[in-house]
Amino acid sequence: MSAPILVTGGTGTIGRQVVPLLRDAGADLRVLSRRTREPADGVEYVTGDLFKNEGIEAALDGVETLLHLAGGNKGDEVVARNLMWAAANTEVEHVVLISVIAADRVPLSWMRTQVETEQAVIDSGVPYTILRAAQFHDLVLKVVESMAKLPVVPIPGGLRFQPVDTRDVAARLVELTFGTPSGRVPDLAGPEVYGMGDLVRGYLEARGKRRLTMPVRIPGKAGRAYRAGDNLSLDGADRGTRTWEDFLGERLGRTAKTLTGARAS
Repeated sequence: MSAPILVTGGTGTIGRQVVPLLRDAGADLRVLSRRTREPADGVEYVTGDLFKNEGIEAALDGVETLLHLAGGNKGDEVVARNLMWAAANTEVEHVVLISVIAADRVPLSWMRTQVETEQAVIDSGVPYTILRAAQFHDLVLKVVESMAKLPVVPIPGGLRFQPVDTRDVAARLVELTFGTPSGRVPDLAGPEVYGMGDLVRGYLEARGKRRLTMPVRIPGKAGRAYRAGDNLSLDGADRGTRTWEDFLGERLGRTAKTLTGARAS
């Protein structure tokens, strides 16, 4: 019988994609959850709180591979330090971490926490694999949905994204989980680069809505970083297969035709 794989964040946006793939591949799966859950679909759920440092060592008992997908709006670095301290004192032989492209290049506080999270993994002494991924389509959709509620939609000038589908990310994470520790692997971005205006217009068309738009400027160091494309991974990155148009077509049932030929490069 193989050692179980522990997944943190197994019920989150990316975890909901990863767990079934691991299960279908025959993995013995254990998912860490803050609330008590009964085993289901071949998955064991164990109770613990990464932020409060509760139940982590028990969850790691007998685990050789750890897939860390848990994340939030704040405190990711605290969670990572708690988790990796426990992992370094158990039998874990490989930790796989999902991070974000350009974490060390865009001067935002949340990005800094992702760098600190990566460093907690690196400093633990546990062999590791780190995959930095672009913004998920799901996150971009939440952003443009919120913006489209305004009567006039602000379009930050020079802001570009390479949104990637969670299914593409999940497939890569599963591959890495079954592989050997590889350090920092090539980034994973979507197949296309889009200006923020293109993303918004694509969403509005798919929704059958019309809105006035207004260009705005992102101030400060963060604005300069985004205008310079520091949040992108244009060279050396692996690319997913599903575009923003594909995602909108599946999620909303309509295709954003205006994006054809209008993608930012």
